[in-house]
Amino acid sequence: MGLTWNLDGLYSSFEDEKFKNDLQTLISKAEGTTETITKLLASDKSDVEIIETYLKENETMRSLIAPVASFSSLSFSTDSTNASALNSFQKIQSLNALLIPGQVMFAKWLVTKDLDKMLSQSDLIQTYEFYLKNILKNEKYALDEKTESIIERMRQTGSRSFDTLQKKISSGMTEEVEIDGKTEVMPLQAIRNLAFEKDPDKRLAGYHAEMKVYKKNEEVSATALNGIKGESLTLNELRGYDSPLEKTLINSYMNRETLDAMLDAMKDALPKFRAYYKKKAELLGHKNGLPFYDIFAPMGSSDITFPYEKGKALVLEQFATFSEELRDFAQTAFDNDWIDVEPRKGKSGGAFCAGLFSLKESRILLNYTGKLNNAITLAHELGHGFHNYNLYNEAPLNIGSPMPLAETASIFCETIVKNAALKDADPESKFSILEVAIQGYSQVIVDIYSRFLFESKVFEARKGGPLSPDQIKTFMLEAQEESYGDGLDPEFRHPYMWMCKTHYYIPDLDFYNFPYAFGLLFAKGIYAKYKEMGQSFVPKLNTLLRSTGKMNVVDVAKQMDIDVTDKSFWQTSLNEICAEIDEFIELSK
Repeated sequence: MGLTWNLDGLYSSFEDEKFKNDLQTLISKAEGTTETITKLLASDKSDVEIIETYLKENETMRSLIAPVASFSSLSFSTDSTNASALNSFQKIQSLNALLIPGQVMFAKWLVTKDLDKMLSQSDLIQTYEFYLKNILKNEKYALDEKTESIIERMRQTGSRSFDTLQKKISSGMTEEVEIDGKTEVMPLQAIRNLAFEKDPDKRLAGYHAEMKVYKKNEEVSATALNGIKGESLTLNELRGYDSPLEKTLINSYMNRETLDAMLDAMKDALPKFRAYYKKKAELLGHKNGLPFYDIFAPMGSSDITFPYEKGKALVLEQFATFSEELRDFAQTAFDNDWIDVEPRKGKSGGAFCAGLFSLKESRILLNYTGKLNNAITLAHELGHGFHNYNLYNEAPLNIGSPMPLAETASIFCETIVKNAALKDADPESKFSILEVAIQGYSQVIVDIYSRFLFESKVFEARKGGPLSPDQIKTFMLEAQEESYGDGLDPEFRHPYMWMCKTHYYIPDLDFYNFPYAFGLLFAKGIYAKYKEMGQSFVPKLNTLLRSTGKMNVVDVAKQMDIDVTDKSFWQTSLNEICAEIDEFIELSK
């Protein structure tokens, strides 16, 4: 068991003959897709046979794309200097332009047919009912196949190039940091990790270094952001969406009523979170609110450190309290080197989990530095992996989960570990653990609310033309003022959060922020169900996870007797968090 992941189950290298052959097979298949679909739609096959053939073609294409794309993207995520990984991934992305014409032709054909009538005539069509009905729903926003193909080709030199540029810049950023009288050059991710240090001087040094390195690169990042968001506005207008947010909601299988109910509840709860920030500021000796560099400052005198082996043991022990199946899944991940653990130069920051469905496995990227929050992140990402595990035997086109539901298992699993850490802890330890938990909640509620406001401001202003770095920074500071309020010291906010959050640069995926709040609060709600039901809840969760690619958000929640369009549901989940804040403030006395 090592500290880097093993991708040999996919390919041994980019020189592996299997990789080369699979990539060439994929390219050949993609190049023939338009002709294949054209002939299929003109054939004398019945409507049912045409749909079945199309679905099987899509299943085949999915199985060809997944391994080569995963190997390329995962290799690049741990080494941004790997030119072979980048070139291969860009080549695979460019194939989308070859697939789109066939997809558009099929959608325009399908909209003329009576799909409901055919559901009873084919098991395969019935299996993909939700998938096919989404094609019908999105068809009205599709342009003709030639235009869609041109757009996809242009993206390779537009938004996707800007995304790649931002990734390369971010992973290669370094800056001098003075610590204990010594100056050393550190990569950006290591600089950001200083925010979790016990020593306040290190936290402050990290903050100043972070501001310096972002300042040096702000023009390039602003250019990338302008390109990506400008393209999004143009394409959404061409397709007839009211806004980028409408497109995101449609792709998230979520309605505006649900989003508004959740955001309203979050806004109502902000004063409680500000009280937490002000209490933390007071405890750290600040008088004007909490400076941004102390948001992640560890609290309490308890020595709560979690080296990786200790984090693994905690996760395994607590996962077993929920189900042996969950524990065994995590053990498999550890035993088979599915996890890339430590930060290093050239490696992407943050954490993620990627499903390798061709292998019935997952891969998890961490930047583990021995803090309690790292152990919680480990549980979170293993939760994503467990969600993938529940989807292993689903039909290939039903395994994609919309963003809001994609966070369900991950936050549920981190809640198991957080609650375990709190249980039976002495008051001093409980204070420290609660602080770590509330740190996380605050990021998902307060900071994500600010990100939602920020992205809304950027889109509105970008309609008038490209934005300067100063304009973008102003929008970020305004959003933080609306969200954090007097909880943050106005002299030490973070005008560059738009540079360190990679989500803003993902092409065609705007507002990648509110799904995290949905995930936290939805998981809190179903965790409450778990406390009510005990072990009888376990199979219900597995069933819910298997359904996330086959139902909209409202219907998935109904399986747990939850109405996500009702603001009171979100308030109930937030009330649990607010109670923990009250307990933290009381313990601080």
